[in-house]
Amino acid sequence: MKPVYVLGVGAHPWGKWPNKPQVALAVEALQAAFMDAGIGWPQVEGMVAASSRFEGGMGWGLHANEVVQTVSEQGIPCINVGGACAAGVIAFHTAWAMIASGQHDAVAVVGAERMPKGFIPRPPGSQDDISDSDYLRWVAMGATNPAYWALEAQRRFHEYGTTPETLALAAVQMRSNAAGNPYARYREPLTVAEVLASPMVSDPLHLLQICPVSDGAAALVLGSERFLAHVDRDPVQVAGCAVGSGQFGDPARRIPTIANNVLPGVAHTSEVVGAVSRALKMAGMGPRDVDILEMADNSAWHLLAWPELFGIVEPGQSDWMLARGRYARDGDLALNPGGGFLSFGEATTAQAVLQLCELTWQLRGEAEGRQVAGAKVGLSAVLGLGANGGSVVLKR
Repeated sequence: MKPVYVLGVGAHPWGKWPNKPQVALAVEALQAAFMDAGIGWPQVEGMVAASSRFEGGMGWGLHANEVVQTVSEQGIPCINVGGACAAGVIAFHTAWAMIASGQHDAVAVVGAERMPKGFIPRPPGSQDDISDSDYLRWVAMGATNPAYWALEAQRRFHEYGTTPETLALAAVQMRSNAAGNPYARYREPLTVAEVLASPMVSDPLHLLQICPVSDGAAALVLGSERFLAHVDRDPVQVAGCAVGSGQFGDPARRIPTIANNVLPGVAHTSEVVGAVSRALKMAGMGPRDVDILEMADNSAWHLLAWPELFGIVEPGQSDWMLARGRYARDGDLALNPGGGFLSFGEATTAQAVLQLCELTWQLRGEAEGRQVAGAKVGLSAVLGLGANGGSVVLKR
């Protein structure tokens, strides 16, 4: 396999943009990525889109074809991938393979999403004819995502003695990280008291410990070693890249089930843990080599649990790390230095692409207002509905 590099990245700020079409969000992010790479549409040899679940003029959600028809039809291959919240990393993996195989020299990746209000409806496309109460009764069997995450948080309280204050501190740190990030939707500082005073959604998770939903877009350009001559900047290399699905016997709670078979030796959230393990192995690295972890913090519980699941710290150690600032930008592991899902709100198919934009900015030393000093290795990790998982290792 040939080496692959991130040549350019770009994003549209997260928020709510009811008057801006989804394809416009995508095009703005792509134009920013092309400008960052110092190239134009004629140099792009392919495009992979993390296909939106909720919008898009062609009936299937956002497609790469829709983007190129809007801006630049030039006969390039357009590939559209699913994977729910993990679609962005699957799109990245697809583009990486197109270049690593030697077939292409420059491929763009894009994810853009405008999210519906309230609970995410299922099946996709049904948001116009299914209410929140219908969703609860017919689809989720009485449990939405916060209920599943709350079950895991309660187990953590029991197993490791995690306190409500520690769980709240995780949300406080994410908001602190986002303060200097122009792409984040929520940048105002929080206190532990404010988090614990916010409405209880599913005990022990309060409103400010659960990621909201937002609109947003992110894009990047991947290139071959041969294509580096076209780029006037130091590249970031893709050292490892993997996607995965869940393993039977996984103890994690997943929609639409509350109970399932649990087998010894099967990792919790196996779709993500497996992808992280394979990406690090491909990079020739171990968990402790990571300087920055950009991970999916759908809830405050994830921020404590996932570094342990990946082997970066020992089980139960995250509470200690968080309380002592060891997960801060100047700590042992910079955890979501851009603010994470809790500060952005989740724009499903765009979120994993944004993670890789943030890692690239950090590794280049261009994350003004939130820079992790001296970072050389960044790891992404994301989970998607249907037991989809993915991970990328970037290095300088």
